[in-house]
Amino acid sequence: MYRATTRGVQVTVTPRFAPERSDPERGQYFWAYTVEIVNLGIDTVQLRARHWIITDALGRVQEVRGAGVVGEQPVLPPGAHFEYTSGVPLPTTTGIMEGSYHLVTQAGEMFDAVVPAFSLDLPGLARTLN
Repeated sequence: MYRATTRGVQVTVTPRFAPERSDPERGQYFWAYTVEIVNLGIDTVQLRARHWIITDALGRVQEVRGAGVVGEQPVLPPGAHFEYTSGVPLPTTTGIMEGSYHLVTQAGEMFDAVVPAFSLDLPGLARTLN
């Protein structure tokens, strides 16, 4: 589990390898990740957009930008939470993701909430640190 808080918006990510959607013989690995967004602040916020930076084990970077998450732009009053599960394919057995959510308050203030960097690792794979 990975967690970051920005201006009272807490983002927690829990990744897991999805062997049922992977095909190692063809170099295809898939991870599911569950994100929980909790509004710990005093302002109602709406998630308008997402930005992901996905890096595979060979250092190849892919950026993904889009409106909302899983087809929604949730509104979170103080104390509310929103949870969703999505996924990412990689051509390597390990990688890392990080990003941000673009939020706006009811007063029209815009800010980006950090999505903490999280590791995508094949279970049981030995890690090599540089």
